[in-house]
Amino acid sequence: MSDRHQKQWDFLKRKFDSKQLSHAYLFSGEKNLGKKDFAKKLAELIGCKFPDLMIVAASPTGEASLAPKGREHSNHAGIPISKIREVQNFLAYKSYNGGFKIVIVDHAHLMNLEAQSCFLKTLEEPKGQTLLILISSKPGMLLPTIFSRCQEIKFLGKPAQNEAEAEEEKKILQDLLKTAPLPLSEKFKYVKQLDPDQQKLAKTLEAFQKYLRYVLFSKIGIERQIEQKYFFGLSPVLENYPVSKIKKIINLSEDISNKITFTNANPKLALEILLMEI
Repeated sequence: MSDRHQKQWDFLKRKFDSKQLSHAYLFSGEKNLGKKDFAKKLAELIGCKFPDLMIVAASPTGEASLAPKGREHSNHAGIPISKIREVQNFLAYKSYNGGFKIVIVDHAHLMNLEAQSCFLKTLEEPKGQTLLILISSKPGMLLPTIFSRCQEIKFLGKPAQNEAEAEEEKKILQDLLKTAPLPLSEKFKYVKQLDPDQQKLAKTLEAFQKYLRYVLFSKIGIERQIEQKYFFGLSPVLENYPVSKIKKIINLSEDISNKITFTNANPKLALEILLMEI
């Protein structure tokens, strides 16, 4: 066990030894800090192994893989509702080995809105000795109702970068959102001047998705201080859209993000299609 995560390990081991484990944890923190390996070590401590251990990891096709330990896909795309329903089916049956059943959802923020809503039902109605572990480097992209039902375990790393990254995201968003009230010709002009680098375009989409979720959460009466600090008032146009339209744009942005990352789709053309909706 990494010394850096010893506090987290000691805390969870005490909870397990005293039979006080929560039914759901959110392991949050920067990428590449060993959160998934930590989750698998915790499953080993509890004595849970295949077929009572399921790891949900998104695959390049956009379909999540449901794999036993050691056989997860490592590439990322969206996690659709169909895979969460398979998780629910997995949890509907008693443990094969008579102990815990554990589900680890890697990159949990990649669940689309439908999948998150479906997963929420699992969180609300835990069955028997069930442990759900969500892993995310972007917990702000999870529904607040999911966030509130999990006990967050923070994995610290690169904390000094967080403020700078948030400011960079805000600048990206300001430039994109300025196009909302403009005619299509101006939106296309904005896309044309963007850096064609695929990673930078993906970062633009990711920032936009975070903002859309902030707007959606605000409309249903859930606000977070950190998000308000960076996102409040960025686009009065979008913030006046009805919830149904915001959800439609979120779903479209998720679809476009996957196509840009995992197919030969023209990134700029895909972004133009998205901007036509705002």
